[in-house]
Amino acid sequence: MAGSEPVTSPDQRKPGHRRAGQIGAILSAAALVLMMFNNNEVSGTAKIWLGSIAAALVLAVVGDAILRRNGLRS
Repeated sequence: MAGSEPVTSPDQRKPGHRRAGQIGAILSAAALVLMMFNNNEVSGTAKIWLGSIAAALVLAVVGDAILRRNGLRS
């Protein structure tokens, strides 16, 4: 029995590459926004999808930063 300490696997204790993930998400969002303004004619539905996905990526990065700053996420 582990007592009051939760049982975790060794992989859960390794630090992740959070900064690289944030940079990758921002670069992906920028690429999606640039796709909206390329030389080809992009339909309105495609622009909505591209913009929505880019906004979701940016919101995920901002939300993660806010949660970490407030200490609500480890």
